[in-house]
Amino acid sequence: MKKIALSAHIQLLDPRKGGYHYLFVDKAIVAQFSKQNKTRLRCTLNDYTFPCGLNHLGDGHFFVILGKEKMKKSGTVLGEEIEFILEEDPNPLGVEEPEVLTVLLEQDPMAKEQYDQLTDGKKRSLIFSLQKTKNIDLQVQKILQFLMEQTQRQR
Repeated sequence: MKKIALSAHIQLLDPRKGGYHYLFVDKAIVAQFSKQNKTRLRCTLNDYTFPCGLNHLGDGHFFVILGKEKMKKSGTVLGEEIEFILEEDPNPLGVEEPEVLTVLLEQDPMAKEQYDQLTDGKKRSLIFSLQKTKNIDLQVQKILQFLMEQTQRQR
C-alpha cells in the first residue's frame, strides 16, 4: 500500500464549488496511487486519521475535503500549513460494511450478485444510508429496495 507524506496550506474552495476547506494534492502525487484519482485513501493530520477520496479541482489537480468536524478533531485552521499523510486504504470501499448487509449477502445469492455489480460509490451510498437507520428490518428493506432500483436502472 502506497503511503505519501505531503505538506499544504488549508484552503477554502470557491463557494460556487462547495465552499469546502481542503488540502491540495498535485496530480503527480495522485498518479502514484494504484487507482490514481479513484483510489480510496486514509488521510492523517496531527494524529487524526480519516477515510477520504480525491476530488477534482478542475485544473488537473485534486483535493481532499476537510469538513469542520475533521478540522476540529485534527486541531487545524484555515490558512495553516500542515503536514499530512495520504495512504491507500486497505478497504477498497473506505467504510466498514454493516453486519446486516454482510449476513444478507451471505444468505441471498441473488442479492450478492446484484451487490457485486454495483460500483464502489454505489456500495458506499448504500452503506451510508444503512448507517442512518437503526431498525434491522428497515435496513434489510433498504438493501433490497436499493438493489432492485439499481438493477432496474441498469436495464
